[in-house]
Order: sequence, then structure tokens, then C-alpha cells
Amino acid sequence: MEQNYIIPILIFLPMIGAFIGYGIGRVNKTWRNHWACLVTAVVFFGSLSLIGSDATFVMENVCGLGLHFETDGLQVVLAILAAFAWFATTVFSEEYFAHYHNRNRYYFFLLMTLGATLGVFLSADFYTTFVFFEMMSFTSFVLVIHDETTEAIKAAGTYLTVAIFGGLVTLMGLFWMYHMAGTLAFSELADFVAAQEDVSGMYTCAILILVGFGAKAGLFPLHIWLPEAHPVAPAPASALLSCILTKSGIFGVLILSTKLFLYDGTWGYFMLTLGTITMVLGAVLAVFSINLKRVMACSSLSQIGFIVVGIGMQGILGSHNALAAGGTILHVANHSILKVVLFLSAGAIYMNLHKLDLNDIRGWGKDKPFLKAVFLMGSLGIMGIPLWNGYISKTLLHESIVEGIVMLEEVGQSALYLQTVEVLFLFSGGLTVAYMTKIFVAIFMEENPYATKEVHHKSYISKPSMIALGIPAFILPILGIFPHQTMDVIADFSYHFMGAHAPDHAVHYFAWVNLKGAVISVVVGALVYGLFIRKVLMQTDANGNRIYCNLVPEWLSLENKVYRPALLQILPFIGGFFARMAGNLVDGCIAISRILVFNSDGAKFIPGEDQYFSVYTHAEAPKKVYHEDFARSLMMVGLGLAAVLLYILF
Repeated sequence: MEQNYIIPILIFLPMIGAFIGYGIGRVNKTWRNHWACLVTAVVFFGSLSLIGSDATFVMENVCGLGLHFETDGLQVVLAILAAFAWFATTVFSEEYFAHYHNRNRYYFFLLMTLGATLGVFLSADFYTTFVFFEMMSFTSFVLVIHDETTEAIKAAGTYLTVAIFGGLVTLMGLFWMYHMAGTLAFSELADFVAAQEDVSGMYTCAILILVGFGAKAGLFPLHIWLPEAHPVAPAPASALLSCILTKSGIFGVLILSTKLFLYDGTWGYFMLTLGTITMVLGAVLAVFSINLKRVMACSSLSQIGFIVVGIGMQGILGSHNALAAGGTILHVANHSILKVVLFLSAGAIYMNLHKLDLNDIRGWGKDKPFLKAVFLMGSLGIMGIPLWNGYISKTLLHESIVEGIVMLEEVGQSALYLQTVEVLFLFSGGLTVAYMTKIFVAIFMEENPYATKEVHHKSYISKPSMIALGIPAFILPILGIFPHQTMDVIADFSYHFMGAHAPDHAVHYFAWVNLKGAVISVVVGALVYGLFIRKVLMQTDANGNRIYCNLVPEWLSLENKVYRPALLQILPFIGGFFARMAGNLVDGCIAISRILVFNSDGAKFIPGEDQYFSVYTHAEAPKKVYHEDFARSLMMVGLGLAAVLLYILF
């Protein structure tokens, strides 16, 4: 394959542009904004030039092992999605941040994060992926903490803690994998695993690698940062966190699942279990939440679960995984576009009201037809309503589960587990309908009994922001109405990367056998909304008005009840215990060595006294004692260094 110099331009242009933009911003804020839009536009149109290419780019000896990039189907799709989302959010950011402080810092790290994210998506080996993955974690941290409120600082701390913990565990897994396979290149790892008669030894290694990628994706049980970071981050940053940065984690999960464990049923069931838990958990949390951005954050958590369910089904279905692979690819693409629309719509609401509680923003959008139409497009898409894009990918994912059930029944095996997953899949789809209906009705249809009459001094949204919102919203029904001309093309472009082949026949998306799943979810959603949200989650206040309530107790928090106590109490106690044991052991060894080896002048060790320096019974000059102890300390250091050297060598 030929060297493609577009690849390093796409990755490093935003990083260089970040420094140039920072300098421009010190002189002229408006030109800084235009510069950021120009850079992201160039990157977006440059990413389109990768369509149909099969090229690589290698930077030898950089960072030790060198950096390796490639453009293989799905990688190009992800790069285009990232560049498009960045361009839209950068255009929207100019109006959103008009009255913010630290805008120079925001644009700097916005562009740095774009370059790092493209480095992840276009990487050809785990080493390159890890380098840019960690860079992306630290640059995006600044976007999360941008507002510097108490809530933002806490959420950013959680985000960074999970990112660092996940990164270190992933690094441990990469060391182990390199030791076993002698390579970290995706294609070479696939060949190595395919040549192994027993791949069970790779599972532990792969699970370690999965920790970091799963944490970034928001996969249970390391999802805790996602519902916390999205509500406190600025809306454009929230959009990028949801639609793109989570996909960098999904990219790593896909590498493990399609390169190392392709057609592996054991790994498939493992991923299916994690995906199902994440899918249901996110949907339930979204139903209970009354903060607009938190609802959509939990929604992202649930949609990541849908994607991972598809990844799991690929392993279970083996070589018949076309439906699962197509559903996975398309739901990654659909969710990315949908969350650009929904989070930027939330940004338009917040920059006018500076509120996110449904009871505060209730009814604000009744007389705003453009925003209502845009938000409706995103809502119908993520609900999976026929003729919108989300319906296409969810149909493929559902049919892959049905296909798995049929395959098991044909060979006489129990399909109870997959049947349970199917029920939870449709139920989660129903919850999606319920919580999206809740926020749409609250914002765009209901009256707010406590709202003051709004005085319109200016338009609530600028024309550039309308374009940034309108274009992706316009795309959603086009993808849903013409799936064979649009979405099937995206899937066909990505099958090679996924280790799948295109289906033998065209999928009849609007046949009753496929529509039935969407109908079931809509019915479930209507029942949950009418009987639970309206009857249970809405209560009457002291003035006789119905308000939205979050009935989940504050103490019911995985982060506060499990992770923080573990990090702040349990782990320090365990670490201190073993540190004390190790310290006492070393002290004992030193004492014995002094008595048996170094005590040439009658020195004597007294337990409970100074264990690091000899206690002499003979009257000697203090200077002589100091020199002798110093020499012995140097000898002990030398022995320690020798032991470390022997450990490294052997």
C-alpha cells in the first residue's frame, strides 16, 4: 500500500492549528473563532478524500516503536464522522461561548483533541492507538472542566481518574500482549491469534486492554464518568464527548472483537452481557433523570450498550455475522449524528436560559418552530421510529439477535439467554421512546406555570448555529427513507474491517417482520410514559402544579458507594498494609546483613532502636561511624540495583 500524506495532515494540522489559533486569540477573538472553523472545515473535507483509499503512513522511530496509520473502511467512516461533528460544534461554539471566559483555552484544547481523536481512528497498531488515546484523554479533560464550577471540577476529576486507571490497565495488557505475540499491529495480531489452537490464554490479556477502551466508551461498570461529565461540560464539548470520544473506546473494543476474537462465541457472549447491562442501565437512568443533558448522557450510555450488543452478536453468529456487523457500524454512525443534533439543541436552550432542569425549561420551545423541528428529528431518530435513521440500525441489531435464536434452535441448543436479550433489547427501545417523549413534551408542548413572560430582544439562535444544527438534522430522515442508497453503502464500505461479508440479499427494512420490533418498542414506550412517567415521576407540588421529580435517592450511586470508598479507603489500607510488611522485611534483611556481613568492629543491632544505622557499644569517633554507615548504605544500594538489573535481564 502507498504512503498517503493526507493522513498526517489530518492528524497534526489541528494540533499545529491549536497553537496558531491561541496566538491569534491573544490579538483578535473573532479571527481566532474563524481560524478554528477553517481548520475543522479543512480537516472535514480532507477526510472525505480518504473515501475509497487503501493506504498507510508510517513515522519510523517516533515514540520508540514508531507510529503507524492506515485507512481501512470503518476507520475512514469514523474519521469523517469525527471531522463532521467537530466542524458543526466549532461553528456552534462561536455563539455559545460569546460571553464565556477562557475561550482561548477552549479552542486550543478543542483542536488538540480533534488531532488526537483522528490519530486513534486512523491507527494501525495498538501502540499508536494508545499514544493518541492517552493524549485525547488529557486534552478532553480540559473541555470537561472548562466551567470550573464545583460540579465541573468533581466530574472532571472522575473523568480523569477513570481515564488514568483505564489507561494504566490497558498498558499492562499491551505489555502482556506484546510479550506473547511480539507485535501490536492489528493485522499481525489477527494472524497470530488465528494460528493458536487455544486462545484462552489471550482472554486475560484482552480483558486488561478492554478496561481502558470500555471505560472511554462508557461501558458498564466503568460508565460512572459519563452521566457526570456531560451535564457540567459546555454543550459543544458534551456533543463531542457523546458522539465521538465514546466511539474511540468502541474502536478499541472493535479491534479486540474483530481482529483477535473474530467468530469467538465465548468472547461474543462476554461482550453481549456487558452490552445488555449497559443498554438497560442507561435507559432506566434516563427515564428517572430530570436534567436535560443528563437524560441525553444516560441515553448515550444506553446507545453504547446497543452497539456493544451488536459487537457481541458478531462473535456468537460467527461467519453469519453480516446483520450484526452492519447494525453495529450503522448505529455507531447514527448515534454520532443524532447526538450532535440533540446536544447542540440542548446548548441552544442553555445559552438562552442557563438552566437544564425540565421544570425550569418547561414550555420554552413552544413558539420556536425551528428548534422544535430539529429536536423532533433527533428524537424520532434515536427512538428508532421507521423512516428515520435509528430505525435502520436498530432493526439490523434486533434481527441479528433473532438470527442467533434461530441458529441455536436449529442445532437443538437452548436459546433462552438470547431470548432474554431480545426482550431487554425491545424493552430498552421502549424506554428510549418514553424518555425522549418526556423531554420533548416538557420543552416544546407543555405550559410552565412558573415561567415569566419572555421578552424577545434578539433571536434565540444565530444563522450559523442554525446551519450547524439544521444540516445534521436534515440528514436523519434522508438516511431513514433511503437506507439502500445511503446506509447500506456505509455498511458495505466497513464490512472488511469488521471481518464480515455483505448480506446475500437486500434487507427489506419496511416489511412487517422488521417493523414489528419497532412497533413493540413504541407500544412499550407509550405505556411507560403514560403509566409511569406521567403517573409516578410527576407529582403535585404545594401550589397544585404537576412537576417532574427524580425519585432516585442521591445515596444510590455506584461512584459514591463503591468506587470512591475503594479508592480513598480500602485500596490505601491494603497498599499501606503491604508497604508496612515490605518495609519491615527490608529492615530485617538490613539488620541481619549488618550483623552477619558488615559488622567487622563489634557493631550490634538493637530492635526497636534506630534500624537504619548501627548502634555501637564501643566508644568511637562520630566521624568514623558516619563514614562507615555511609559506605554500608552505598553497598546496600548497590545490592538493590544489582537485584533490579538481574530481574530485568532474566
